[in-house]
Amino acid sequence: MNQILPSERVEGAAKVLRLDIEGMSCASCVGRVERAIAAVPGVSSASVNLVAERADVTFAGPVDGAAVLHAVEEAGYEVRQETRELGIEGMTCASCVGRVERAIAAVPGVSSVAVNLATERATVRALPSVDMRSIEAAVRDAGYEPRALAMRGAADTEDLRRATKEAEYARLRRDLLVAAVLTAPLFVLEMGSHLVPAFHDLVMNGIGMRESRVLQFVLASLVLFGPGLRFLRKGLPALARFAPDMNSLVAVGTLAAWGYSVVATFLPAWLPAGTANVYFEAAAVIVTLILLGRLLEARAKGRTGEAIKRLVGLRTKTARVARGGGFAEVPLDEVAVGDTVEVRPGERIPVDGTVLSGSSFVDESMITGEPVPVAKERGATVVGGTINETGSFTYRADRVGADTVLAQIIRMVEEAQGGKLPIQALVDRVTRWFVPAVMAAAALTFVVWMVFGPGPALGFALVNAVAVLIIACPCAMGLATPTSVMVGTGRAAELGVLFRRGEALQSLRDVDVVALDKTGTLTEGRPELTDLVLADGFDRHDVLGLVSSVEAKSEHPIAAAIVAAAKAEGLPAAAVDRFEAFPGFGVEAIVGGRSVAIGADRLMTRLGLDPSTFAGDAERLAVEGKSPLYAAVDGRLAALVVVSDPVKATSAAAIAALHGLGLRVAMVTGDNERTAKAVAASLGIDEVFAEVLPEGKVAAVRSLGLSGKVAFVGDGINDAPALAAADVGLAVGTGTDVAIESADVVLMSGDLNAVVTAVAVSRATIRNIRQNLFWAFAYNVVLVPVAAGLLYPLNGTLLSPALAAGAMALSSVFVLGNALRLRRLSPGAVVQGRLSTPQPAR
Repeated sequence: MNQILPSERVEGAAKVLRLDIEGMSCASCVGRVERAIAAVPGVSSASVNLVAERADVTFAGPVDGAAVLHAVEEAGYEVRQETRELGIEGMTCASCVGRVERAIAAVPGVSSVAVNLATERATVRALPSVDMRSIEAAVRDAGYEPRALAMRGAADTEDLRRATKEAEYARLRRDLLVAAVLTAPLFVLEMGSHLVPAFHDLVMNGIGMRESRVLQFVLASLVLFGPGLRFLRKGLPALARFAPDMNSLVAVGTLAAWGYSVVATFLPAWLPAGTANVYFEAAAVIVTLILLGRLLEARAKGRTGEAIKRLVGLRTKTARVARGGGFAEVPLDEVAVGDTVEVRPGERIPVDGTVLSGSSFVDESMITGEPVPVAKERGATVVGGTINETGSFTYRADRVGADTVLAQIIRMVEEAQGGKLPIQALVDRVTRWFVPAVMAAAALTFVVWMVFGPGPALGFALVNAVAVLIIACPCAMGLATPTSVMVGTGRAAELGVLFRRGEALQSLRDVDVVALDKTGTLTEGRPELTDLVLADGFDRHDVLGLVSSVEAKSEHPIAAAIVAAAKAEGLPAAAVDRFEAFPGFGVEAIVGGRSVAIGADRLMTRLGLDPSTFAGDAERLAVEGKSPLYAAVDGRLAALVVVSDPVKATSAAAIAALHGLGLRVAMVTGDNERTAKAVAASLGIDEVFAEVLPEGKVAAVRSLGLSGKVAFVGDGINDAPALAAADVGLAVGTGTDVAIESADVVLMSGDLNAVVTAVAVSRATIRNIRQNLFWAFAYNVVLVPVAAGLLYPLNGTLLSPALAAGAMALSSVFVLGNALRLRRLSPGAVVQGRLSTPQPAR
């Protein structure tokens, strides 16, 4: 299988490129970046997440990362890149340099490359997610040998992202401190004169009006063109491109207040009589309060990604690997498939693999959610990130880097957090026009106050127009959905539920029916052979030996039970020829020249045999919840092979909890109808579809879909079609890779309570999003008219620009704070369904 780099993954026939984008501040920024990327030839879609500051770009054809980077930069934003250096051996001339440069430049995510023949080094500018190994592979393919150097950008991607965020937070904090120190005397000087007559007299007599205004000009200019320069640098170019964003609103509002005040201070004759007022304090306070809001946002945004940080923190930095006759500590990146790794008590396992020697107990709770340590001995699999508890052992590294289970979990969570929910479509449509509409509303406010306002009309018009510009914050609307998605999916991951696709988070909330596979989902998936009823003329050892030899070729849990029983009785496995599996029916093969068939009664019927010989025994055993199979040898019905798969201890409670959430529960299985009904009756399942083939499971899902949305839960290869056909597919993480790839949600443990967790988290998250959207929209609907002066004719109320800036900052902080409440979801409350209001089944 070809490795898909973190920066580039394949979805069907399309390729997806991931970018980290800096400079976005509101929902209109998101729309602008998406439109810029979508206009690049070959791009089929673009999804931008404001909170994660990330874009997922889907290409229908070849990946053209450079064109996308250029489009983002043309839109006024920056794509975060890193500079890396690589030594290259074997170059002899300028044509070698050109060949290496072209090879590296062709790696998706590389924006530029410069190769120096004299120093034999390549300096590469690339996205953080580009794996250095892909660059090295490109060099080797070109016929040269890469050589690792101590290079910039070699640190872990998540560490770099965190360092970038911390640096930005430090800059914001510094700018806020400077702005606050400069704004405080300015605010006291101006507002104190308005509010305290004695203070006004002190200023007039001690400083003088003109001198006071000049001092205010100096302080406000230092704030606006110092800490506030970030708004001007981004907002004015966006305005010049006729693509205004939140920064444009702040830039226009503060410059309008500052510019008017400059004229009133130095050229008062240019203004109508009675209008030469100054608003320096408004410009400075606006900058200070918005910086405060940005700082609080940055802090809250950092907390939304805590789940990813914790997952990344599970990775070790080094591993003890067999080197030169002993074990040496090496960086994790140097561990290769096939290496022998040693793990000592208390250490975290570095990568995935298979135990070679020794034994121990391993805490796998971070993967499965199960608190009980699991015994590990020779042949057992271990997962990177889990904790070795008591003993020491060595194991063979089977999966490293991006292929480990932990890396896949991190990737799933990141992709779900970056996904867009259907509910976001409305927000996108509104915010696309929101900023231009606000600027139009501000212009209209200015005109109305100039024409109909009291004197001094110009002063009133300016103040109210600026208040409209500042208070209409699309930031809250842009943050409403992605913050809740990030926190909700992150918390779900901590509870053992991985949303592979963000859309499933919304779809799962609306399901009416949960359909469950039986084997491995409701049951342990580890059946045991309990009965072998023989037909006349057949010997137990002979039949069991033949049947187990055939079943040894199958990976089905029932097959494993038969093979285990044969081994327990000391029966050797014979050579098998012409093995053939018939999904939903059974298997056939030739063993030692004898034809053997094992499967359901329908396989026997298909072979022309009458299974009714065992009808009485089959019915009796099925009522006991056991699964009867039939075996035929040399064209004769030979035996009834009976296995029992115990029901999981947690299944009954989980189904009761699903009922408590107002959901109907169905069981869809290929097992015998009597057995299926016996299991369903013991668990309180509402509806049973038994003896169905894989395509029959799809038909059952569609049948259930006639009465509402369906979630299907399964773990086997034969469940993959049903998982894909359901409105939401949930794969049990202990199941097959095929089932997991077909699912929308992965349940890392085999506990059915994880289904309840998934549904309850989905409902809690969507409810949280709706709350955020309501308050974000309501905030603008209510306060924009107030800022425009709608209440002035009624009670004389006006909203100052400074108060507008404070309200704007608080709206975003409120949305982020509400989303962060999802971090407190507790497993106990989730399982009991207390996080969602129970709804009657529809």
